[in-house]
Parts: sequence; structure tokens; C-alpha cells
Amino acid sequence: MSTKGALAGRVALVAGATRGAGRAMAVELGAAGATVYATGRTTREKASEVGRTTETIEETAELVTAAGGTGIAVPVDHLVPERVRALVERIEDEQGRLDVLVNDVWGGEHLVTFDKKSWELELENGLRMLRLGVETHLVTSYYALPLLTRRPGGLVVEVTDGTAEFNRTYRENLFFDLAKNAPIRMAFGLAQELKEFGGTAVSITPGFLRSEQMLDHFGVAEENWRDAVEREPHFAIAESPHLIGRAVAALAADPERARWSGTSLSSGELAKVYGFTDLDGSRPDAMGYFQDVVFGGKEGTAEDYR
Repeated sequence: MSTKGALAGRVALVAGATRGAGRAMAVELGAAGATVYATGRTTREKASEVGRTTETIEETAELVTAAGGTGIAVPVDHLVPERVRALVERIEDEQGRLDVLVNDVWGGEHLVTFDKKSWELELENGLRMLRLGVETHLVTSYYALPLLTRRPGGLVVEVTDGTAEFNRTYRENLFFDLAKNAPIRMAFGLAQELKEFGGTAVSITPGFLRSEQMLDHFGVAEENWRDAVEREPHFAIAESPHLIGRAVAALAADPERARWSGTSLSSGELAKVYGFTDLDGSRPDAMGYFQDVVFGGKEGTAEDYR
């Protein structure tokens, strides 16, 4: 399906749109014609605790506009309720509606440590992960949903890491495991609450994401990302952030999206259903690859799942 122009007149809030999946979701919603409020903590004047200055919310908003939508950058720390309330009031004043809420706030990669028991971890880091990955989503939904539910058809997207099925495997850090499972349950609960308003809530995960940080980690760029496969063979299934961006745009443009409400989805799964591809024309299904081959012992290669 083509989403070009399908979201004209619609308003979206992508909370956590500075980089990675959040940026791509904002851009692809813009490419479908939406007005997109892109929030985050890193601006051209100030960086967040993540410590990256190469991506900013202003740049994200410019990319949204260049893609065909209207991008509006708003600096927001979603752990500060007053800032989130002011954000939603601004959207109400300027647009009078909210059609899509994407809860993508995270920024906790630098806090994750593996191969340790929960009581051996830094408690402060673990609790910070829960605040970044769970509390921010709750605060944002609390203030945004009264506006979103004024019209039937609203969509809430809880972004996480791993589907419900994938996350049956312990994520090797208790705090991280909780932070990435909570959005799945949030989407399930919100689906029940939004039903009477004609709303839909889903959780969605990318696969092995070629985010800016991941590319830097492997010392490659988007143009030569396959050079990292020798170092990490599973990186062969990696996808660009635009795959999940296109998944969210397809959901938002689908008049029958309520059939997904309350479920846990992946970018690769939705690519098969809606027929979109990644930037290179492939259709990677990382969740399927990991479930079948890596964890399931089935014979196959990453290329079999592209």
C-alpha cells in the first residue's frame, strides 16, 4: 500500500524523535502528509544525557518537512509533567486535534550492563532506565490521550525492543527486561481503554536496528553497513530505521487498524502485511530470523529472511 498523502490533515506527536526509530517514524508520518510534533531533549543548543550532538529535534523537524509533511520541533523532557502538559496544550491551541501518539522515549542504552545479576548492577542506573522507558510513556499518555480521544480513530503506538514472543527470552538485565516489556502491556491496557472511543493501541518493535548509535558502534555508515557483518554475523538481518517508520505510517493510514489493537507487532511482520520495503528494497524480518534460526535452531541464513 502507498501512504503518500494518506495522512494529510492529521496531527501526530512523536515523543522521542531525536534519532533512530523515533526520527524515522516522524519522517515517514510526514511523508504521508501529517503534521508532526517531534520532541526530545537534544537541541542545537543543548545535548541530553545520551551525549550525542550529531542529531537534534530541529533536524528531525526539517526532515519531516522535506519529506512532505509539516515538522515542528519542541524540546521536551517527558519526565517533567509540566513540560508535557504544556506540549499538549500547544498542540491543542495550534491544531485542535491529535490523531497519532507515538511513545518512543528511551535514551537508556548507556545505562545497560549485561552479564551481571540484578543485585550486582548499579541501582541508580536501573531505576533511571525504568523512568526513561516506562514513566515517560505513562506521563505522555496521561496528558495526550484526552486530546487524542476527542475524535474516533486515534492511534497510540508504544515503541519497545522485542515482541511479546521474542521477550519470553530473558533480556539479561532485569531493569532492561522490565523497561522493554512494560510498553507491550501498556498497549494492551490502553487498547481496552480506547475501545469505546474508537481508538487503537499497539506496541511495535524494530528488528536489529541500524540506528546512528549502532552504526557508530560498528564503525560503519549506512552506505557500507554490511562491512560490520564479519564482526557480527547477525547484523546481516539489520534494518534501517525507516522500516519501522513505514510500519507506523501504514498503521496510521489503515482504516482497519483496529484489528491490531492490543497486540505486539514488529516492523518486519507489518512489512509483509502492508507490502512496504526498507530503503534498499528488501523486507527484513529480524524477529522471525531470531525466533527460527538463532533461538529455534532452524537451518537458514539472514538472507532467507530478507
